[in-house]
Amino acid sequence: MKDVVFSGIQPTGLIHVGNYLGAIRKWVALQDRHPCYYCVVDYHAITAPYDPADLPRRTLEAVAANVAAGLDPDRSVIFVQSQIPEHTELCWIFNAVTPVGELQRMTQYKDKARQRRESVNAGLLNYPILQAADILLYRGTLVPVGEDQAQHLEFAREVARRFNALYGETFPEPQVMLGDFPRVLALNDPAVKMSKSVPGSYIALTDEPETIREAVAKAVTDTGPRTGNEMSPGVKNLFDLLGAFSSPDTVRRFQQAYQDGSLRYVELKRVLADDLVSALEPVRRRYRELLARPDDIRDIVRNGADRARPVARATLAEVREKVGILRV
Repeated sequence: MKDVVFSGIQPTGLIHVGNYLGAIRKWVALQDRHPCYYCVVDYHAITAPYDPADLPRRTLEAVAANVAAGLDPDRSVIFVQSQIPEHTELCWIFNAVTPVGELQRMTQYKDKARQRRESVNAGLLNYPILQAADILLYRGTLVPVGEDQAQHLEFAREVARRFNALYGETFPEPQVMLGDFPRVLALNDPAVKMSKSVPGSYIALTDEPETIREAVAKAVTDTGPRTGNEMSPGVKNLFDLLGAFSSPDTVRRFQQAYQDGSLRYVELKRVLADDLVSALEPVRRRYRELLARPDDIRDIVRNGADRARPVARATLAEVREKVGILRV
């Protein structure tokens, strides 16, 4: 039996090149080899401050952006979490087998709790349980994510182990699948990863050409004296992006220039920006086309939910029977 791929998509149309290289490019490649479920996780989104009037638009934009980046509704099941109520029902059942202490030790929860202090909601604490339910509902075995989600995947494996021990073999233990670029650094601060919450740190797949060129031109390069031939984090980040979006000949030319000390960063940035603009133009064009036809986006998620629902219902029926829920 083929491994089942599952991954969650945050409801925002803003996908930066770090997201693309770290996860989405892997998602696209997996579509021809595995059953793939890609879910816009709108219930996860409401654990953080948000505008309810804006969430439907953000959800549609997330679908449009990911389809524009290469997800194919005919080869993958693309749907919205809230359209499948079995996600939250399985989450509740997993709540009953999960110690609170495990949730309180999760790194992301502790970080966000420190940031919010007065507004830590129970959903934020239970976020990993819902994430485990998302994956295990479809018996996902491969989860392509960034390295920052590795702890959550280990938690999902522990949930599966604990449930299986209590009620009998039911769920596989999902495995993390890192992308070829698990950590793309911020352009304006190469000490941290690229983030959509930090202006100037990222390039969005849907950015206009001049926005891309401006962001690359401002990217941090050397931050101090060189130690031998070791690149500074900012320079290495630019070379990583060059390797992802430029030709092998271009990469070799700039690597040689770096080695012999003749590299001009202004030229490196110009070429990288041009290649990024060229590579992302089809994504930008497809994204605009989809947003101009919102009913088509709704059809994608409606059809995706129709395909996901029988799988979710079958899993939940088995779980209900094993935990002793009355069937009438």
